[in-house]
Amino acid sequence: MRCPFCDHPDTQVVETRESDEGDSIRRRRRCLHCEKRFTTYERIELSLPAVVKRNGTRTEFDRRKLRASMSLALRKRPVSAEAVDAAIHRIEEKLLSLGLREVDSEQIGELVMRELKKLDKIAYVRFASVYRKFEDVDEFAEAVLEVRARRKRASD
Repeated sequence: MRCPFCDHPDTQVVETRESDEGDSIRRRRRCLHCEKRFTTYERIELSLPAVVKRNGTRTEFDRRKLRASMSLALRKRPVSAEAVDAAIHRIEEKLLSLGLREVDSEQIGELVMRELKKLDKIAYVRFASVYRKFEDVDEFAEAVLEVRARRKRASD
């Protein structure tokens, strides 16, 4: 780390502390040349991929939009806020692990449906009906049958 006072390339870490929130590290440093002290902060920089919408436009990933769409599907359902937070966290982790700069909105929709299916079957069907743009009752019935078949296999 270069000294901000004399631009000397060698500095020494005198003290290291983690922030109260645990999201950064504060380091007290001393220049080996001019002996002046200064503070640096180290933070994790995570960058989620940009979202490519169905019409081809690109936008930044927005956790609030994800929460809003999941909350709408989960409206009046017995699912805790902590469970929703954990699902959103898993979706973000999956997106980060892909290592892509861009991801299609369809892929995010599939991740959301997978998480909703684990949280609440009704919310899953609600989300799927909007996300997959069901045109008729038969498509809706297929989604319900899929949930029933999975539940039956899980109980066997």
